[in-house]
Amino acid sequence: MPDLWLPLLGGLVLLILGGDLLVRGAVQVAERLGVSPLVIGLTLVGFGTSMPELVTSVQAALAGSAGIAYGNIVGSNIANILLIVGVSSILFPIAIASSALRRDAMVMLAVATVFAAVAFVMPMGRMLGAVFVLALACYIYLALRQERTSSDHGAVYDKGAALEATDPGVTPGRQPARGLLLPVLLAVGGLVLVILGGSFLVKGAVGIAQIFGIPETVIGLTIVAIGTSMPELVTSVVAAVKRQSDVAFGNIVGSNIYNILGIGGTTALIAPTRVPDAIVRFDNLLMVGVTLLLVIFAATGLRIARWEGVALLAGYCAYVFVIWP
Repeated sequence: MPDLWLPLLGGLVLLILGGDLLVRGAVQVAERLGVSPLVIGLTLVGFGTSMPELVTSVQAALAGSAGIAYGNIVGSNIANILLIVGVSSILFPIAIASSALRRDAMVMLAVATVFAAVAFVMPMGRMLGAVFVLALACYIYLALRQERTSSDHGAVYDKGAALEATDPGVTPGRQPARGLLLPVLLAVGGLVLVILGGSFLVKGAVGIAQIFGIPETVIGLTIVAIGTSMPELVTSVVAAVKRQSDVAFGNIVGSNIYNILGIGGTTALIAPTRVPDAIVRFDNLLMVGVTLLLVIFAATGLRIARWEGVALLAGYCAYVFVIWP
């Protein structure tokens, strides 16, 4: 039994540790090359918490485990909304103060809807993957333009800010100007750990699915999705505890957009495959439904109250109960 769970748990630890080191090293490299803190926060730091999902989904798709690859993406988005927003808003009600954030929430809903519709009619091929990645690049470019010209921050900014609030070591602008070797080694070491962690996680998940007869899709939607969403859980809860509730919400909105456009697109580019029917016919539709519910909760009173957090968390418990064999 330990032979089954050890790779899974070890993979999760390596993913989270490697992701942190990768972000730290990349931020320091960018600083020493003269990249502005704003660009660093919106890109390198923002991508940091999504790195575990990216590596895990790509490696699972390459291994022929489409259920784990896309279960991880869709399951992470569902967990982000029901589990993480639920827990965060139970701790402290989440205020939705930014008009840009409301815009990003609509982008999140549109992206989830498009993904669900496209997956229903065609495989996730390389052309589609390229379109998704290009859409993410355009989104980040527009976010950069807005951040430079407005004090009204959006979800991509908040995603980076949430990680910086959790770990001051990744905050841009604090490193003295020294050589590049150490930061590069830090980033490369983090990348190696993330890749190893993803490999172990996929191997452990596939092994558990085979031994216990649990569908790979279910493993991807639950164990793998929750595990790779741990950085989002930690950063959102810390932001909520620090009363930076708008940042907690933006972190989730930004992560969900990254997951579908960035991770779904990159997975399709590297290892084209069809999204499993079980996900297409149920979990994708649920993802769109809970995304719409989150937008409605956010729009009513511009806050997510504790009772709404309880409803979201109860919804996640019910979801896991329904899909778990």
